[in-house]
Amino acid sequence: MAGAARTRPTAHTAHHDAHHGARPARAGRAAPPTDSLLPPGLLRGERRAVARAISRIEQGAPDAAALRAALVPHLGRAHVIGITGAPGAGKSTLVHALLGELLGRGQRIGVVAVDPSSPLSGGAVLGDRVRMGEHGAHPHVFIRSVASRGHLGGLSPTTRAIVDVLDAAGFDTVIVETVGAGQSEVEIMAVADTRVVVCPPGLGDVVQASKAGILEIADLLVVSKADLPGAEATARDLREMLQLRAQPAADAWKVPVLGVQASTGVGTGELMVAALEHGRHAGRGRRLHADAKSAAAAARVFQLAAADPFLRATGITCVRGGPGEAEVRLTLRPEHLNFNGSCHGGIIFALADTAFGLAANSHGLVAAGIDAHITYQQAAREGETVTAHAREVSRSRKLAVYRVDVARGDGQPISSFTGTVYVTSRHHA
Repeated sequence: MAGAARTRPTAHTAHHDAHHGARPARAGRAAPPTDSLLPPGLLRGERRAVARAISRIEQGAPDAAALRAALVPHLGRAHVIGITGAPGAGKSTLVHALLGELLGRGQRIGVVAVDPSSPLSGGAVLGDRVRMGEHGAHPHVFIRSVASRGHLGGLSPTTRAIVDVLDAAGFDTVIVETVGAGQSEVEIMAVADTRVVVCPPGLGDVVQASKAGILEIADLLVVSKADLPGAEATARDLREMLQLRAQPAADAWKVPVLGVQASTGVGTGELMVAALEHGRHAGRGRRLHADAKSAAAAARVFQLAAADPFLRATGITCVRGGPGEAEVRLTLRPEHLNFNGSCHGGIIFALADTAFGLAANSHGLVAAGIDAHITYQQAAREGETVTAHAREVSRSRKLAVYRVDVARGDGQPISSFTGTVYVTSRHHA
């Protein structure tokens, strides 16, 4: 309805037009002025407008940041379900089955399927969209395949922003399927309200998932391909692993282990009921609350850097921080050089180790390094500015793994560093 005032409906008052996907507007309040920055029709869920908004974000258009800011008043209603697990676990088949369940409940569903990047074009391989083709043509389903572009964490760098677009467009549920990296998918924690970890039959996959910390993030554990031999044993192993965790509070969510045969629909109804129940228990908009955590983590990184006398002595400065992330910088001086006139390898290691330590301690718990490896690609010279960027690859209750990339100001790589920390139970002062 042209010119109608519109506000974000609450979970109690919102009602979707089952045929057009429109949201009702409330009279008496003007639309936020930033709505003019959004493609016309986006807030009514028009497919072309949704696609245009996502494309602008993915392509890094000049107004992409303004578009993302304009989405903020319209966020927080969609239930975001994350599907993660090792490659070959059957995630795409499961998503297809869940689409059928949600359509049967009259919902509108958005899907963000993160595919591996093509080594030639850098674009998404698009295998997930092919497997979801039957429901992809449904008017109440919008599927977007995005390329991981080498991004660790199982997601694409733009995944969260795409989820925001689908949320603002009025989709009831947004499903995010990770790339299937297997050991680096804890990033889904910050995006999804309900996190489903899919494990195929076989103890080896369960053990690998446990080592990678993936089981730690699960709200629902699913044994896929439940008709195969070993499925019952895998479910039993998962339940035993859950019992090894610290006992949760009485009112905490109890993680169920569910067997599913997605290709035939066996168990998908029970999984959908459990996912919806968790959504009611935990609430929606987890990714929106993560902003405050990000700010707190960034402040902690800068505080730790300011208190480190080694940084002051060497001239290393901290330029960025966040949950599991830190970036430090050093302009090379004569005292940083070796006898060949290039930067001393120990200085490069110290720079990478500094970023590693700050990122590992960004969460508030004291983390102690227990292992580190470094490789050197090329030299750096006096006067050049060298940057080390550390990011979290995986995290469990006790162990976390980080990767640090060291590069010159022109982006040329100098060194690669990986490190593991033991996470203690002590908080930073």
